[in-house]
Amino acid sequence: MNNSNVNIIIQFVSLLLVQVLVLNHVNFLEYINPYPYILFILLFPVRANRSLIIFLSFLLGLLVDIFSDSGGIHAAACVTLAFIRPAILKFSFGMIYEHQSIKFSQTEFGRRLVYFSIGTVIHHFMMFSLEVFNISKIILVLQKTLFSSIFTIILSLLITVLFSRKRR
Repeated sequence: MNNSNVNIIIQFVSLLLVQVLVLNHVNFLEYINPYPYILFILLFPVRANRSLIIFLSFLLGLLVDIFSDSGGIHAAACVTLAFIRPAILKFSFGMIYEHQSIKFSQTEFGRRLVYFSIGTVIHHFMMFSLEVFNISKIILVLQKTLFSSIFTIILSLLITVLFSRKRR
């Protein structure tokens, strides 16, 4: 097992544990719930097998669902995010993605913010749509998506800044 596989396993387990042990119990004003565990999907290596990331995304979402007793909404949202991730990467990073040479720690802050924002909003919209599952409550879905996305994006950016390796 090489060093990058160990880092992926550590990232998977640590984000899962922080989510289920700490952040699942955070609920501000009924609309704000942080879900930074999606960083695992967003920061997964670009060159990796696409089937692997979809499987690991399903596993991550399923484990969050098991600990949250949420009936599969996290698994569905995670698989959706993993499936459309290449399109988001191409939109956010352009030619860097085309050459498969993205290093998230070395990308511009603006591009990283766009990438995190699009991925987070898509994940949260899917998740809250499945949670509410009522078209007449679309305003509630949009409110929860907007407020939770803002909080998750800020938290995700802080996590990546705090735990990123220094540039050489």
